[in-house]
Amino acid sequence: MIKELEVIDRKGPSERRPDWLRVKLPSGQKFKEVSETIRKNNLNTVCSEARCPNMGECWGAGTATFMILGDVCTRSCSFCAVKTGRPVQGLDWDEPRRVADAASKMDLKHVVLTSVNRDERKDGGAPIFAECHRVLRETIDGVTIESLIPDFRGVWDALQIVIDTPPDVLSHNLETVPRLYRNVRPQAKYERSLELLLRCKEQGLRTKTGIMVGLGETREEVIQLMQDCVDHRVDVLTIGQYMQPTKMHHPVVEWVHPDLFAEYKEIGEALGLEHVESGPLVRSSYHAERHV
Repeated sequence: MIKELEVIDRKGPSERRPDWLRVKLPSGQKFKEVSETIRKNNLNTVCSEARCPNMGECWGAGTATFMILGDVCTRSCSFCAVKTGRPVQGLDWDEPRRVADAASKMDLKHVVLTSVNRDERKDGGAPIFAECHRVLRETIDGVTIESLIPDFRGVWDALQIVIDTPPDVLSHNLETVPRLYRNVRPQAKYERSLELLLRCKEQGLRTKTGIMVGLGETREEVIQLMQDCVDHRVDVLTIGQYMQPTKMHHPVVEWVHPDLFAEYKEIGEALGLEHVESGPLVRSSYHAERHV
C-alpha cells in the first residue's frame, strides 16, 4: 500500500488539504542515492529547503534542483521556507565543481539550478551561475541547463554575466500577481521582473516564469499576468498551488480546483504562451526537462 503525506495547515480555507494535494512519502533506493550524493557534496537543494511536495517523485526518478549561493536568503518573502538573514560567507568558488560532480554521479542530462538572493553583493552572485554553466558543460557531454535566477535588484550588468554564459532555459519567477507583491514579495518589483525576462529574450534565451495561486488573487488577475507574459515574450509559464510552509508564513486563501488549473493552461496557450504547465502540485522546476 502506498503511504501518503498530509501536512495540515492551521490557517487558510480549511484544516485539511483536499485529496488532490496528497503526495507520496519519499522512499526507495534512488531517493536514498540522490540524498546521499547531495550530502556528500555538501550541496543544498530547493527541493528540501522549500519543502517541495514533489521531492519524493523527483528524487525517486534521480533528479533534483540544486540551490547555489548558500542557504540563507537576504529577502523575506512571506511564502518561502528558505532561511532569511545576511549571509556570513562570501561566494563558494568550489560550488560549481561540486554541483557538476553530483550531477555527473546522478547521470543527469538536464540540470536545474536555482539560488537564494544575495542582495548584499553588487553582482548578486551571478558569477557562480556562470561558472556552474561552464563547469557543467565541461563535465557532462550534451548537458542542458535551466537556471532559475533572482532579479539581481535590477543590476543589469550582473544579469549580463549570466546571459554571457547562457543556460538553455532562463527562468525567473513572478510568483504572484502585482497587487499581492507588497505582502507576498515585498523586496521585489513586478515590472522589474518582467523587464528581466524581456532582456533575456531579446538576447536569444528561452525564457520561463512561474506563479503560485491560492494567495488571494482573482481569475482576472491571473489572466492579465499571462497577457503580461505574452507581451514580454515569455515562452513557458508554470502555475501551481501555494502551500503554507509553516504557521508563520502567508496563509492559504483558497485551494484552487484542478479544473481551474486546466482552464488557466487553455487560456494561457490561447493567448500565445508556447507552453503552460498548470496543476496543483506544479512547481517551477517540475518536469523542467520538457521545457528546453
